[in-house]
Amino acid sequence: MLVFLQSRNGITTLERADPEKLTTQPAFLTGWIDRRDPFRSKDIFVMKRTRDVRLSLLILLSSLSSVSSQVNPGVCRYPLGMSGGQIQDEDISASSQWSESTAARYGRLNFEEGDGAWCPEITVEPDNLKEFLQIDLRSLHFITLVGTQGRHAGGIGNEFAQMYKIKYSRDGSRWISWRNRQGKQVIEGNRNAYDIVLKDLEPPVVARFVRFMPVTDHSMNVCMRVELYGCEWLDGLVSYNAPAGQQMNIPEHVVYLNDSVYDGAIIYSMTEGLGQLTDGVCGLDDFTESHVYNVWPGYDYVGWSNQSFPGGYVEIMFEFDRIRNFTTMMVHCNNMFTYNVKAFQHVVCYFRSESDWEATPLAFSPSVDDEDPSARFVPVPLANHMASAIKCQFYFADVWLLFSEITFQSDTAMYNTTLTPPKAGLPPIIQPEDDPTHKVDDSTTRILIGCLVAIIFILVAIIVIILWRQVWQKMLQKVSGMANEIQMTESILSTQSETFAYSHNQSSGGTSEQESSSTYERIFPLGPDYQEPSRLICKLPEFAQNSEEPASSSTVAQDGVPHYAEADIVALQGVTGSNMYAIPALAMDLLSGKDMAVEEFPRKLLTFKEKLGEGQFGEVHLCEAEGIQEFMNKEFLFDVPEEATVLVAVKMLRSDASKNARNDFLKEIKIMSRLKDPNIVRLLAVCIYSDPLCMITEYMENGDLNQFLSRHEPEGQLALLSNAATVSFGNLCYMAAQIASGMKYLSSLNFVHRDLATRNCLVGKNFTIKIADFGMSRNLYSGDYYRIQGRAVLPIRWMSWESILLGKFTTASDMWAFAVTLWEILNFCKEQPYSQLTDEQVIENTGEFFRDQKRQIYLPQPVLCPDSLYKVMLDCWRRNAKERPSFQEIHRVLLQIQP
Repeated sequence: MLVFLQSRNGITTLERADPEKLTTQPAFLTGWIDRRDPFRSKDIFVMKRTRDVRLSLLILLSSLSSVSSQVNPGVCRYPLGMSGGQIQDEDISASSQWSESTAARYGRLNFEEGDGAWCPEITVEPDNLKEFLQIDLRSLHFITLVGTQGRHAGGIGNEFAQMYKIKYSRDGSRWISWRNRQGKQVIEGNRNAYDIVLKDLEPPVVARFVRFMPVTDHSMNVCMRVELYGCEWLDGLVSYNAPAGQQMNIPEHVVYLNDSVYDGAIIYSMTEGLGQLTDGVCGLDDFTESHVYNVWPGYDYVGWSNQSFPGGYVEIMFEFDRIRNFTTMMVHCNNMFTYNVKAFQHVVCYFRSESDWEATPLAFSPSVDDEDPSARFVPVPLANHMASAIKCQFYFADVWLLFSEITFQSDTAMYNTTLTPPKAGLPPIIQPEDDPTHKVDDSTTRILIGCLVAIIFILVAIIVIILWRQVWQKMLQKVSGMANEIQMTESILSTQSETFAYSHNQSSGGTSEQESSSTYERIFPLGPDYQEPSRLICKLPEFAQNSEEPASSSTVAQDGVPHYAEADIVALQGVTGSNMYAIPALAMDLLSGKDMAVEEFPRKLLTFKEKLGEGQFGEVHLCEAEGIQEFMNKEFLFDVPEEATVLVAVKMLRSDASKNARNDFLKEIKIMSRLKDPNIVRLLAVCIYSDPLCMITEYMENGDLNQFLSRHEPEGQLALLSNAATVSFGNLCYMAAQIASGMKYLSSLNFVHRDLATRNCLVGKNFTIKIADFGMSRNLYSGDYYRIQGRAVLPIRWMSWESILLGKFTTASDMWAFAVTLWEILNFCKEQPYSQLTDEQVIENTGEFFRDQKRQIYLPQPVLCPDSLYKVMLDCWRRNAKERPSFQEIHRVLLQIQP
């Protein structure tokens, strides 16, 4: 049959494939999954969207390829409705929720509604597996694959489950913990918040209810989005009860014929469960081998010896979900008679439709094959018996009886039956009549097949048209030369414009604009390090601006509930700038209603000096504070007499600010009051008993580092001749080391600064440095921020390539910005980074870093910079973020460089 496959380079091809070969690819995926290695829990596969037409055709053709009711795990891999919406909100529940915007109904894979995912109310602890997300499929399903995703929410969240367990139930009362073929229950989950990680369930499960239970090795907060993949369980089989499998001793080795994945009780017999007889995997001809690697001989089969059964038969009882009309039972048997193994000689089946077993059983005797040792399906006609349970006695034809699969074909239609007199000594055999009921059924089947064939032709025609259009478009592109480098650059800039124009005005209670549908896959193929997420993630709401003023960075949902987070985005300078820090699980305590660790300061003791900057919701003023020492903690010491005034920065919220902006402001105070590091600007006091709300922070007498260094010169003969103020190389390294120390503190809390530069570092006495972020609010530095479509303003000359192109902000991207800041310092801030490039060329150069074809432009080595230090800077600008050094390492290097 024809199926659509998509190669790694994005070229779509139409190929002819056997249905069995579809095990290499889920029906909806373009990423390859190697079915030859079933133990690939370490692999992460990123889902990409394909055309709905391809999905529909593949599902349709796959379903037509089925010749029996046996489920093929390699084909039964369709999404069951979390991402598609077929599963209703009322069928998704959870143990708890952080807020209404992170309720269970938002735990849908690839959806961004609400706050972007399901998040439990409390922190998940290593020894506490009480939190779960539950899905009710309304009927039994054969589940072969699961997908998970974290919470990204357009850049305002960064939570995911690194591990999880799955529990399932067929009746809603008895819950079973899934385990793989080696007995392991924990499944490896996500490594970031947006990629979709797919994991095969080996063995598959038959269930109606499924629970995802996040697992952690340390206390942390998690969020999840999930999807289940499989198909409806048409057999309706709920459980089978059978004797426990036995052990066979042969000269080569011991063969274990037990049902190792049975999910019921196993003592001397197996009761109330399903296992290898229903996992969709048929055993090989040679039962001493297995489809699955690294398991014991005989794994695929459940077997019994006639020496343990005096009656000469093995009895297996099958329980179903309701009364069904059974036509056939298919039993996959081994027939390797050289080891005294044969298919059953005779089977007798009893039926129970209500509470009692029918007195007259059905008997069937297949032909015994002493020539072909191949394993085979033996069909047992069940003659349209109505039953909710079947009990079959399989009689031995040799010493051993080995089964690997037992499936049933049934429906809910009512059939008339007649009783054929039995042969002497055997139970009667029931045969179906040739009546109108069968004729109607055959007619319906023919009509259905005709409709499906017509649909196939229509879909094929649509696909041919699509392919023709693609070929025609490629020809036009070649003629017009649209694939050259200039157009690539324009595409990047155009995509960036769409991306950064994205606005979310949560602080003012507004709603987000519609997301851009463009993706970077159209511009260049994505490499293995940074694969394209399933939904465009390069939205940067943290840089959302209006056309005139920098916007506040809000992290409060429209209903006023703070965003849940392991790395919540909190605007510590949201009143006047767009900088935002990522707050880890630690900050949950900070935001849990504790009293602020600062005191109220009398406004009358503040004297205005000058306005430092302003933003959409407030202003920053330089003031003198009288007697502020009395309001400070003892651990904070001012190097000024008690009666002297202290220079402070006062951030003031405008009195007409929205309720959300006021909530942000108070949350900002709580967070800042607990940042305690000698190289981080400290919150000293607040004025919140009346409007306008104010927070009072440190301010250093020498202003920001950019202006400070630009007024100085390096030590040397030229400085002596000009009588200019100088700063030694050792002091430059000392200041850089302090910045690294402050960033080391922030990174230890998993805070991400996002706007590290000399303009955001303040200078005190004796070259003391404290990190702040007033830079964006000051008109003096407006040229350092790139404005797109009058909305987003971005410090692109300091940003890492992944921050610009993918919207990824991490400690590693802060490290990139630190190296640019170090470059500024060693150049005495006399030159803007990449001053020889326009803003558009800076973004184009970012694309060169992405492509990594050795054409990217690095900042040149400063005159004062030794080779060893410049090598460190180059390490900070590595393409692979994981290869960049840590702030601990940088701090140690800078301390060693000092004379």
